[in-house]
Amino acid sequence: MTSDSQARYPDIEIYLARPSVEAIGEWLIAAIGAAPLSPAGKGKWRTRGQHDGEEVPVLLVEKAADGFASLWFDSPHTPWESDAACARAAAAQVGCEVRCSLGGWHPGDDPDRFLKVLPDGSESEIDWPDSGH
Repeated sequence: MTSDSQARYPDIEIYLARPSVEAIGEWLIAAIGAAPLSPAGKGKWRTRGQHDGEEVPVLLVEKAADGFASLWFDSPHTPWESDAACARAAAAQVGCEVRCSLGGWHPGDDPDRFLKVLPDGSESEIDWPDSGH
């Protein structure tokens, strides 16, 4: 954990390859004390958890892009300081490939550069959606 609150992302979004909704739900319960995922429309799920006494709203969209689900934490109060830290935790705990943007969105950033994290902990930078998948 970092004591520099400015280094924390205002929200976290990661993309999981063909994940089990049940496995994501179990991870969210363990990671942020979330309530079970509840349906929020076709292929969408919502829950709320907590971290350091702050509420963390969560949205899961099952078919966001290229066989990946989007998992969005709409809060700066998560256990992770960045998308990459969350992606590493999710890959290890959910057991699937996880992708995230390489940084916050700033003018001049390449929006197609992503970090790919595998369950074994290996990582690589990729162009997505042009990574051949």
